Amino acid sequence: MVMRKRIHTILPILFCAMTLPAMANWQYDGVYVGDGWYEDDGSRFILSFRGGAAAGFGTIKNDVGALSAYYYVDDAGAIIPETVCRANGGDCSGYELAGYGDISTLKPTKDFESFSFAAGASIGWTLPGRPQWRFEGGWDHIMKSDYNASPLFDGELQLYGGSVSAIETPSGAVQSTVETDVISAMAFYDFFDGLQKPLRTAIPYVGFGIGYADTTTVLNLTDPYGDLSADLDLRNFGTVGDDVYEVVSFYKSEYSNSNIAGLLAAGFSYGLTETMFIDFGARMTYIPKIKWVLTNEDGSRHRDWISAENLIYLNVMLGLRFEF
Repeated sequence: MVMRKRIHTILPILFCAMTLPAMANWQYDGVYVGDGWYEDDGSRFILSFRGGAAAGFGTIKNDVGALSAYYYVDDAGAIIPETVCRANGGDCSGYELAGYGDISTLKPTKDFESFSFAAGASIGWTLPGRPQWRFEGGWDHIMKSDYNASPLFDGELQLYGGSVSAIETPSGAVQSTVETDVISAMAFYDFFDGLQKPLRTAIPYVGFGIGYADTTTVLNLTDPYGDLSADLDLRNFGTVGDDVYEVVSFYKSEYSNSNIAGLLAAGFSYGLTETMFIDFGARMTYIPKIKWVLTNEDGSRHRDWISAENLIYLNVMLGLRFEF
């Protein structure tokens, strides 16, 4: 949250600073030669704005590490978690222990896939004498997208210390959101000859760079299967219900992830005037890992819950680029 507040504070200052050259008629920086002649070296000040769609992909990993107890119901032929056992028998004394299982061994039921919208802005400069190369510092905001799964984990759970070796069981459910800001430094190469970009011509480009990614994840965890509520430590991360099952209502948890990001870009621009270009392009942003973290009421304690590894955002955006 601190990073986002800084971004919203800095951007208006940058945009005001960037308008000063245009107000001063600062154009076509070069060398004055003789009477009325001007030598243009191709260098330009760049200001661009863009918006479009964003798709995200990542591999979900189980980071829980919570131990749950399961009991065997002889007459019904069923295995139940400790929460249900307590509700039925009080202290589970009337049930046979099936065993203890670590739910961190269960696999997530789905990977991260999202669709949202994105917007961004950049400032930069084209190199004198090499205007095919431009360097830009940019900011991109990838708006909120959802990751929801019920059950969150499922599969064969190995049990120890009881009469059963393994069971098939689901665990937990989540509703969550992801929102990302990326501050980047990028180099672009525009494919054209000469010192001035041709007008009314599609000019392809490629780009690459690095950035800083600030991703906020919000986790809403529920326990529809009753296996999480029996963990005494997890009871610190929510309120215990007053019904017979004593199911924990977990607190809404927010976590800020900071990462180094890698970026690739490709697209084309179309010159409307010597200073205004339509820009249509795609950007791929790679983020190594983000986490969803369970927190207690005041945020003083944290437990990792799930993570998305090798997260890739693909943004397709249309924008305007001004070169003064």
